[in-house]
Amino acid sequence: MKLSYQVFDLPLKHTFTIAHQSRDVQDTLIVKLEGEGFYGLGESTTNPFYGMTIENMSACLEEARPLVEGGKWTTPEELWALGKAIFEENPFAQCALDLAAWDWFAKKQGKKLYEYLRLDPKNIPLTNFTIGIDTVEKMVAKMKEVDWPIYKIKLGTDRDLEIVKELRKHTNAVFRIDANCAWTAEQAIRYSEKLARLGVEFMEQPLGKDDLEGMKEVFKHSKLPVMADESCIVESDVKKCHGLFHAINVKLVKAGGITPGLRMIHEAKSLGMKTMVGCMTESSVGITAIAHIAPLLDYVDMDGAMLLAKDPARGVVITPEKVTFPVGPGIGAELV
Repeated sequence: MKLSYQVFDLPLKHTFTIAHQSRDVQDTLIVKLEGEGFYGLGESTTNPFYGMTIENMSACLEEARPLVEGGKWTTPEELWALGKAIFEENPFAQCALDLAAWDWFAKKQGKKLYEYLRLDPKNIPLTNFTIGIDTVEKMVAKMKEVDWPIYKIKLGTDRDLEIVKELRKHTNAVFRIDANCAWTAEQAIRYSEKLARLGVEFMEQPLGKDDLEGMKEVFKHSKLPVMADESCIVESDVKKCHGLFHAINVKLVKAGGITPGLRMIHEAKSLGMKTMVGCMTESSVGITAIAHIAPLLDYVDMDGAMLLAKDPARGVVITPEKVTFPVGPGIGAELV
């Protein structure tokens, strides 16, 4: 087995702003595993909020190189378990490796990943399209640029209700809102009634990730379902979110890949919670991986590659009508 990786700068079509950061370019690391006549690709983007950089992801992968190339694993789950100690503080790097392992492994089985997992692509929910924080005029323009049935609206400003009211004038699409930890419990409860009347489906992460007492009040009194994101990073967080959120958003890069992501999804379902997998503005490598497990989900946010001005890969093609997978086995994304 041979491990290699490349760094890419992903230019965005528009400046992407959320409550705690803005960016015009997203750095990403794409991992390649080659062995036995097959190869697999995986990806993880950097993220300053979580302290994840190209440098520390690369350092983790180098530390794991002897383990990866030593050949003492046969499945992605085995590799993930072997690398757990090395990647304990860097799940982003482990995600890139895990996705590559799943791509390689499914190719070796001669099956698309969703086929190996016995999932039906007809059951993939429609992704939302994300509108980052901007002037109302620019947010409206972004919606008109991409006419989509579901929009995720990033909030966390001093004019959040005004933004949603104005956007509602221009579309009948379903809205989902994501405050990225920016509100208080009182705000979230008060806003929820007005947002429900404006056609919002749910609120994602309204409070700070550690505001558990506040979330108890929001969960009890909100007029909308609430979804965890920053409060649900790793497997042990799922149980903590039960009774505080109605749903969880699993980010594969934060969790450490598909291997733990599947466990989180199944645990949440067993607790009666709804599930979503979200993206971190990955290229088509990471987005195509998400699409393969999307039949398990109630909601999906896999619009990352759609936000890019230039994609270094090709993979899944997403339209409001259908999701079209690449030809061939594995995850199937290719660098171009």
